[in-house]
Amino acid sequence: MEHPDAGGHESADDEYLATPPGSTYEHTDAHVRPVVKFLFWTAVSAVVIHFGIGFMYALMIDQAVEVGERPYPLAVTQGERLPPAPRLQQNPPEELRQFRQEERSLLESYGWMNKEAGSVHIPIEEAMRLTVESGLTSRGLPGSQSVALPGSRPSDSSGGRMAERSTP
Repeated sequence: MEHPDAGGHESADDEYLATPPGSTYEHTDAHVRPVVKFLFWTAVSAVVIHFGIGFMYALMIDQAVEVGERPYPLAVTQGERLPPAPRLQQNPPEELRQFRQEERSLLESYGWMNKEAGSVHIPIEEAMRLTVESGLTSRGLPGSQSVALPGSRPSDSSGGRMAERSTP
């Protein structure tokens, strides 16, 4: 059964299946030969550029190794310069170990804190033993002798002890 608008064909697209006699391709279509030549020379130039850049980098690396690092002329007379503080840690685990060792030696030894003022430090164990023997406590524990004075109030850093006087 033919469609009334198909012009003698079963479908409207059937008329484009066969090339009419005397017809050729459109002259406005792209020519294959120039497109293939363009793609060929693009591939050739990409290969040449990649090898050229690789060769150039190899020359630059060899030249940098031969010359070495040249210091600035004015910096020749100066010693090694360090960046401004704070600097990044070079070996954090070793620096932490050294810091803890220094702190431990300070807590476990006798020594002067300020010789002119006569202040010393003693081992922490000895300091705690002397504190217990003298009966001093730092916080208002049961049996301690801390007494709240009239008008006093706890400060932010007092741990609940009445240490400051409020002004009227």
